[in-house]
Amino acid sequence: MKDYILAIHAGHNASALIGTAEEILYAVQEERLTGEKNYWGFPAKSIQACLERAGKQAHEIRHIVFGAHQLVTRYHSREDVIRSYSRQDTLSGAVRQRFIVPFVLKLNKKFGQKEVLEQLKAMGFDPSVAIFFDHHGSHAAAAYFGLRKDLKEKYLVLTCDGSGDDLCASVRVMGPEGENVVATTQWNNSLGALYSWTTFRMGFIPLEHEYKLMGMAPYSAPAYSEEIKSVYSSFLDLDQSGLSFERKGISRISDVSKELFNKLNGKRFDAICGGLQIFTEDLLIRWTRNAIKKTGIRKVLVAGGVFMNVKANKLISELPEVDYFEAFPSCGDETLIFGAYYQFVAENFGLHHVPGLAHFYTGDDLDPDEIEASLKQYKYPCRKMENPSEEVADLLLKGHPVARCKGPMEFGARALGNRSILADPANLDVVRVINQMVKKRDFWMPFAPMMKKESSHRYIHNDKKLDSPYMMMTFDTRENFKDLIAAVHNADLTCRAQLLTRTENGAMYDIIDAFERKSGKGVVLNTSFNLHGFPIARTAKEAMHIFHNSGLEYMELGPYLISKS
Repeated sequence: MKDYILAIHAGHNASALIGTAEEILYAVQEERLTGEKNYWGFPAKSIQACLERAGKQAHEIRHIVFGAHQLVTRYHSREDVIRSYSRQDTLSGAVRQRFIVPFVLKLNKKFGQKEVLEQLKAMGFDPSVAIFFDHHGSHAAAAYFGLRKDLKEKYLVLTCDGSGDDLCASVRVMGPEGENVVATTQWNNSLGALYSWTTFRMGFIPLEHEYKLMGMAPYSAPAYSEEIKSVYSSFLDLDQSGLSFERKGISRISDVSKELFNKLNGKRFDAICGGLQIFTEDLLIRWTRNAIKKTGIRKVLVAGGVFMNVKANKLISELPEVDYFEAFPSCGDETLIFGAYYQFVAENFGLHHVPGLAHFYTGDDLDPDEIEASLKQYKYPCRKMENPSEEVADLLLKGHPVARCKGPMEFGARALGNRSILADPANLDVVRVINQMVKKRDFWMPFAPMMKKESSHRYIHNDKKLDSPYMMMTFDTRENFKDLIAAVHNADLTCRAQLLTRTENGAMYDIIDAFERKSGKGVVLNTSFNLHGFPIARTAKEAMHIFHNSGLEYMELGPYLISKS
């Protein structure tokens, strides 16, 4: 009888995973089950979904793992997050955040564990089997065990985020002999916190909209960006070793945002975004170079929320010192469950036994009965497709965006073809059409292209032939960028490309292949299938709800093509 391993992340962007020592069976974020984007709290629904996938009762689970020692498990709505940032401008809020909270966390290294164990017990689990791993150790384990290509090689593993278990960054060497922690950065010197506080001060939602600042950054004139960069550099830099971040003043980075924005008063919004971005890029590049020089390891793997910055990832990957680079997909705290699972398997079955990340389609497949019920409920014209790839490609060729909900759901922030909206990337007007239909995306934010990996050299510069199956870095486009102009950043002509192989997603690969035969372009536009402000679709019922409440005219739902005409 197989022993199952249940991995839980209780906190911001809560999630759960279940697997055996041989494979990950299922992983899902709580947001997909509650309908609340970036759900913060205890992932009760995700845990129950894991049990159902394994066909087990709570009391039968003998191994429960968490990817952090300290957990903030109380439910937080989006408004709660904004209020918690706003409160720090009041005297009581500042005292709480600057003195009381740090003091409590310093005294209680197991903060939140008691509450989590009580919730597990209430669900019927045996709380005594729960194990808690270090936060940054879990990020590093996700990157190393999930992405390593050669079991005999050593990798340089970098982690960087807002904070977790007293740290905000680490430098490690991981390989067949285990791991060596080369350097760490304490939480109060956090690059991630600086970025999140800027997000809040700019009027966006912190811990959610940082990518919008990154997207705006290329529109800023370089001279203005450099001026703002110097302001950020006066608050944070590398320490003398070059391997840790160090604040330049007495105040912790999480406490400097008011002083920072006093210095930025009157500056253009695009210049602030541009300055923050090039400051971030410069800091991460110098940090990576120093780590390579110190360790001699030229293959780099990264994880932690800061590495959701795909433009910084691009520049790191292009460094002459870097032979190979990859970021763990959707590498915020939602993926701590992968690191916790990997560490447990490594410790109990051996480093070489840990299964790597074969794909990221770890969620729910469509229920045929639910598909039929949804079709009956909404009564849209539909038919079973004889050749789905050809028929979807024909619609794309005619200029129609097509929603696609088929196969297992992707984990994380990126739609990877199974819960996507597809379109012809050469048709620039399709950006306006999709935004009017469903996305309501900020005007400066680009969509992304999906292309066959073996022919991607026709569209992007990727001299090192790096893998990009999860859209975790951008690439410079080639002279024919107009062939994918609707999926290119208009300011700097980069794109966040997904490089797809048939092994990873054969059905989606066939659509691109058919579109290439018909149009000559081996690339399609890809954006997530969701209504603005809500999580990506999970089930057939949710897909039909989005289709019904949007301007979309065509959808591939399992074996069916559904239309509104």
